[in-house]
Amino acid sequence: MPKKLRGAIFDMDGTVVDAPYDWTNIKEELNTQGKPILSYIQGLAEPEKTQKWKQLENYEKEATKKAVLKDGMSEFLAFLKTLGLKIAMVTNNSRTNVLYLLDKFDLAFDLVLSRESGLWKPSGAPFNAVLKQLKLKKEECCVIGDTFFDIEAAKDVGIDKIFILNRDHEKFASTPAKVFADVEALQLYMVLIFSKLKEFDGKDKKDYSEEK
Repeated sequence: MPKKLRGAIFDMDGTVVDAPYDWTNIKEELNTQGKPILSYIQGLAEPEKTQKWKQLENYEKEATKKAVLKDGMSEFLAFLKTLGLKIAMVTNNSRTNVLYLLDKFDLAFDLVLSRESGLWKPSGAPFNAVLKQLKLKKEECCVIGDTFFDIEAAKDVGIDKIFILNRDHEKFASTPAKVFADVEALQLYMVLIFSKLKEFDGKDKKDYSEEK
């Protein structure tokens, strides 16, 4: 890699934790009309805006209560810290739910940006804020997520090291992201990067979805 990796930006739901969200059903019930949920609700007039914020918060509260830490995540975060990386969390979820989960699973990040910041994915604005606050260059940072929103936000700000935790490799085949089946496979890749045991070029699209 042309620049030393000094930072990692994590998504929360589906990345650090697994939470039982049925986004298709939620979008249908909110009637988002194909728009991103937060942007859709924010653009509504009162009293519908307040009603739908409460509806979304109720969905999130229930899913957050049932969330479980992704296997190997605590160890992976500790591994990154031993390498001296600054780690941030950027989520479209609420700060209340973020703090609940960080406390529940005893996790710590150098910076956390929730939707209360007013900076929402898929815009790259929250990632730009992370780079600025943690004094990182885009070439020194990677994004670790699980959805197209994470990819779009990374591309928007010019971060080209995009790592997706998802078993459906084909779903992301047309994107520049590298896809990993689980945290263990991603950590192995990071070990290879830092130990310089293998070189990866920008065209590398190896399928990690079946690695254990």
